[in-house]
Amino acid sequence: MRPVSIVGTAQLPVQATTQLDLRQLGAQVVRGAMQEAGVERVDALFASNMLGDELQGQKHVAALIADESGLEGIEALQVQAAMASGSAPLRMAYLAVGSGEADLAVVVGVEKMSEGLAAPALSKALDAKEVADGATLISKNADLMRLYRKRYNVPEDGFVNFPVVAHHNARNNPNALFKDMNVNPRTVMKSRMIHDPLRLLDCSPICDGAAAVVLSPAEEARAHSPHPVRILSSTVATDRFRVGDRPNPLWLEAAHKSALKAYRLANVHRGDIDFFEVHDAFSIMACMQLEAAGFADQGQGWHLAEEKRISLRGDIPISTMGGLKARGHPIGATALYQVSEMVLQLRGRAGKNRVREAKIGMMSSVGGAGSTVITHILGI
Repeated sequence: MRPVSIVGTAQLPVQATTQLDLRQLGAQVVRGAMQEAGVERVDALFASNMLGDELQGQKHVAALIADESGLEGIEALQVQAAMASGSAPLRMAYLAVGSGEADLAVVVGVEKMSEGLAAPALSKALDAKEVADGATLISKNADLMRLYRKRYNVPEDGFVNFPVVAHHNARNNPNALFKDMNVNPRTVMKSRMIHDPLRLLDCSPICDGAAAVVLSPAEEARAHSPHPVRILSSTVATDRFRVGDRPNPLWLEAAHKSALKAYRLANVHRGDIDFFEVHDAFSIMACMQLEAAGFADQGQGWHLAEEKRISLRGDIPISTMGGLKARGHPIGATALYQVSEMVLQLRGRAGKNRVREAKIGMMSSVGGAGSTVITHILGI
């Protein structure tokens, strides 16, 4: 494997709804990322989209976007991993460029969740037998949060700073859905109960968006960008599919295994990580990822939020541009937004949200209720 770098990024503002269709959204960011990389042609395109089949009646999204982008003739494949779908094509592109099968690859994520009913389609990431019994991703995460609070004696407001920090950071992100929303602990606790104990502000929103990145061999990266960012490691792990089959439902084993392997392949210690873009689709999931990655002991992750150690000036900043909670979570595009934001951080171009002297960042993508976790570590 030869080293791989990110040499171009593009992202559209996340919106509650957009008039653009999947091909238009995808082609716009593909062209934008390629323009930033200074390339007119790539060898391969890897795409992510979770809900197009159910909501837009559209399959075969990778070839669709390649055609709309003027890239007909190239390899174009769609890669999926439920809510971790954005990270799946990134990993495939990393392997393609790293192995020499491609010299330039573009990764694109696109999602229009505003059309149709997204929630039933999202529930398909769970075991179909559980869904038939009424389970949803919201109910599963509510169960986890309830069990966590009971087992570790967490007060009712113990998770409030996860959404508070995310929304605070989103205010300086022009691409965030909730950049104009002021959220404080009281706001969180007054928000509507969705599924006890999950409140509205504990959950990421339904939204539309698209983002893309261009990968090149690191040895050629400066030919495309004056500030390339290295992909130091890319890993994936799985857990028992059903939460109820896991020895400890409050431990994200897939996140733990994926993070440990990522540290080893990148040759970094968790203490070297300057910021962590967690998959904060729900407050409880952000908390459990911090524990699984080793930033807190089991049952102690919520203290990182309570003590504001996850803020931009804290021990381990998370959701530095708003995260899934406040930037928005257009499923197939989410990880590509995270990568684009990490590149801004590592290039020192995150504006008021800049993490000082950031040299290494990590991101985590969670599929289903933790059954698949993909980790990427980036550095300069």
